[in-house]
Amino acid sequence: MEKEVYKGQIIRVTEEEIGGIVWERAYLPSGVIIFPINDHGQVMMIEEKRPHENPPHRIKPVSGILELDKGTPEENAQREMQEEIGFKAGILEKFWTMQANGTVNNTQHFFLARNLTPSKLPNPDGEETVMGVKFYDLEELKTKYLNDEIKWSMSTLGFFRLYQHLKK
Repeated sequence: MEKEVYKGQIIRVTEEEIGGIVWERAYLPSGVIIFPINDHGQVMMIEEKRPHENPPHRIKPVSGILELDKGTPEENAQREMQEEIGFKAGILEKFWTMQANGTVNNTQHFFLARNLTPSKLPNPDGEETVMGVKFYDLEELKTKYLNDEIKWSMSTLGFFRLYQHLKK
């Protein structure tokens, strides 16, 4: 039987003995990861303060924890864009859902956002959290990932799925 050994605000860890081996599992919140594309075909990324990381800032797509009490993954994606970059999508396409299970468990919903219109909501993390918005052509962004100029994370898997999706 799975036994909870740690529960924080974000992460929950369990242990379970199976066949004489103790298996550990980490449960992370599900999330939304959005790649907004402007009228020039550029992917909009944010530079965000990350004081708990080294370096203490990161270039990343718009993203957030999935809050089902605030709506569907699509509604969460729209809200995150409004909070972080001040835009809403006229076309929001979910192009991939990644379900991770095993040692690390969570679900990530990946979206492509187009036909952007200004629509700002207050950022509950503080307006100073987002240091700026950067614009990249698809090939330029791919090169920055491959040259480790942008730190790899779960969202990088989504970018390469997006790249493949857009190149069809």
